[in-house]
Amino acid sequence: MHRGEHNNATYDPRVDDGLPPVLTLAALRARYAAGDLSPADLAARVSDRMAACPDPAVFITPVPREHLIAAARALMARHPEPNSLPLWGVPFAVKDNIDVAGLPTTAACPAFAFEPAQDAHVIARLKAAGALVIGKANLDQFATGLNGTRSPYGAPRSVFSPDHISGGSSSGSAVAVAAGLACFSLGTDTAGSGRVPAAFNNLVGIKPTPGLVSTTGLVPACRSLDCITVFAPCVADGIEIRRIAEGFDGSDIYARRITPVSLPSAPRFGVLTGADREFFGDTEAERLYDAAVARLEALGGTPVAFDYAPLRAIADLLYGGPWVAERLAAVETFFGTNADDFDPSVRAIVASAGAFSAVDAFRGRYRFEALKREADALFSGLDILLLPTTPTIYTVAAMRDDPVALNSRLGLYTNFANLLGLAAIAVPAGFRGDGLPLGVTLVGPGGSDDALGPMADALHRGAACGLGRDRAGAVPDFVRRPEPGHAGVALAVVGAHLSGLPLNGELLALGATLLEKTRTKSDYRLYVLPHTEPAKPGLVRDPGFDGPGIAVEIWTLPPEAFGRFVAAIPAPLGIGRIALADGRAVPGFLCEAHAVAEAPEITRYGGWRTYRAAAEPGGTA
Repeated sequence: MHRGEHNNATYDPRVDDGLPPVLTLAALRARYAAGDLSPADLAARVSDRMAACPDPAVFITPVPREHLIAAARALMARHPEPNSLPLWGVPFAVKDNIDVAGLPTTAACPAFAFEPAQDAHVIARLKAAGALVIGKANLDQFATGLNGTRSPYGAPRSVFSPDHISGGSSSGSAVAVAAGLACFSLGTDTAGSGRVPAAFNNLVGIKPTPGLVSTTGLVPACRSLDCITVFAPCVADGIEIRRIAEGFDGSDIYARRITPVSLPSAPRFGVLTGADREFFGDTEAERLYDAAVARLEALGGTPVAFDYAPLRAIADLLYGGPWVAERLAAVETFFGTNADDFDPSVRAIVASAGAFSAVDAFRGRYRFEALKREADALFSGLDILLLPTTPTIYTVAAMRDDPVALNSRLGLYTNFANLLGLAAIAVPAGFRGDGLPLGVTLVGPGGSDDALGPMADALHRGAACGLGRDRAGAVPDFVRRPEPGHAGVALAVVGAHLSGLPLNGELLALGATLLEKTRTKSDYRLYVLPHTEPAKPGLVRDPGFDGPGIAVEIWTLPPEAFGRFVAAIPAPLGIGRIALADGRAVPGFLCEAHAVAEAPEITRYGGWRTYRAAAEPGGTA
C-alpha cells in the first residue's frame, strides 16, 4: 500500500496496551501518580499505536520510536517526580505548518520543506511544560481547505469511517487525538480548520481569540487572521492546554493582550431559523443541532432567533473577496517559482489573488466595516451564538469530484469568526443514524475563551457521545476557575508550604484550601536560600528572562487568616503579586533580590518539589 493510501478495514486502531482508547490528561496523570506508568512506557506504547494505525495519512513526519522514548527518558531525568510539570509526559501532535526544531516543516508541500532552526513560540511553551511531540501531522496544503483531501501525503479519514473526510485543514491533528495516538494536538484556524475536524472526529476544538496564542513559527495562511488551535477529547483538557500555550509574544505583530470577558450563566444565545438553517438536505445534522439548542435551553439559556445574513456576507469575503490575496502574500516567492508543486485546488485559490487590486482591497475593507457594524448590532442583543460546526459531512470521493463547492459548504458557519475577532469552542453534538459524528460550536466575543468553557462542557456531556473514537468514554470533570469575589484570599506558594512539605501544616491550620496547581510566567527564577530551616526557595522575577516557569500551588485562606499568615513571614521573603502562566496575577511568596545574589539557581528544575527530589540521595541535583 502506497503512503497515504487508506486501508478500508474498520477504523479501530485498538491495541491491547493497557491504555484507555482515547488519552486524557486526567487518565495519564492518575497513572503517573500511581507509579504504574512512566513517560518512557507511554512513549513506547504510543509508538506502537502509531505503527498499528490503519490510516497511513495521519502523519507526515512521525517521531521515530527510539527518539520519542529517548525524549521521554530525558524528561524523566530532568524532572523525575511524576506530574511535576503541568504536561509531564503528555504526548501531542503538531500540524505540519508549525515549526518543531529537529523535524521538517512541509505545509504538505514537499518542495517547500525546510528545517526550522528553533521551535515555534507555542511549541517551546508546551515543551517547557513537559509535553512530548510525537510527530508532524498532515494537513490541507498550506492550510488551504476545510476537508483534508488536499495533500500529497494522502487524505486522513474520520475515525468513524474510512470513506469519509476527516475535515481540514488540520486533518491529521484531529485524527491523531481521536484515534488515541496523542492526548492533544495543535491545529490552526483561519476559516474553521480548528473546528471542522473536531466535528468529524467527535472531539473538542478550541479556537482562541485571535492574538491570544502566538503564531510565531507558523507558516501563515492569512497572517492577519490565523489562530493556533487545540484539539482535545474534552473541554477541560482543551482549555488547560490553551492556557499553557498562550502568552503575549512581542515578536508576533498580531499578538494581543486580551482582556478576559465574562458571560452570564444563563446566556441569550443566537440560533438559526428559517432560510438561515442550511443543512444541504442532511436532516440528521439538523436534528443534532436542534437537540443541542434544547440542551443549552435546559441549562438555563434563552434561544434567540437572529439574522445570519451579515455573518454569511462576512464569511463570503474570506474566499470571495480580496482577503484571498493574503494567501498569496504568505507564499508569493515560492508560488512564483513552484506553482506546479501546489495541489490543483490550492493553486487555483492562490492564483486567484491576482484578480484583486489594491483598490479592491480597500473596497473589501469598507464592505467588511459596514458588515461589522451590522454584526455588532446583532451581538448587542445576544451573549453568544450556538451554530452547527458544519452543515453536513462528505465522503472523500464526493469531495474529490466537487472540491470547491463542497469545501465552501463546510465553512458556512465558521468563516466569519476570525474576521470579527471572536472566540469559539467546537464540541461533539452526537451521531447520525449511520454512525457519523457532527458537532456544534459556541461563539462568543473576543476574550470569552474561558467563559465559554462551562457551557461548552455541559453541551458535550449532554450529548452523551464519549470522546473521539471511544463513544462510551466518560468525559473528565470540568473544574471551574474560582470566580472574582471568591470569599477567600488566594495565595501562591512555591516552596516549603507546598502540599505534603514541612510547612504546609501552617496553611491547613489556618483553614486554607488548595484551589489548583499551576505555573508562573516564564520570567521567574528560583534559588535555594542559604541558612534556612527547613530549606526554602527564593522566587525572583527577571523581566525579559524566558524560562520554564515555576510550579506553584494556589491556596485560598479566610481574609483574617491571610493577614495573620503574612505578618509571620520572615525576611527576605514577602508577599507580592505573582504573574501566572495564564495571565492572572495573585498574591504569593517573592524574595528580595539581594538575598539571592550568591544563592544557587535551580530554575532549570521548574519547581521546588522537583529540585528536592533530585537533591535526595540517588537524585541528579
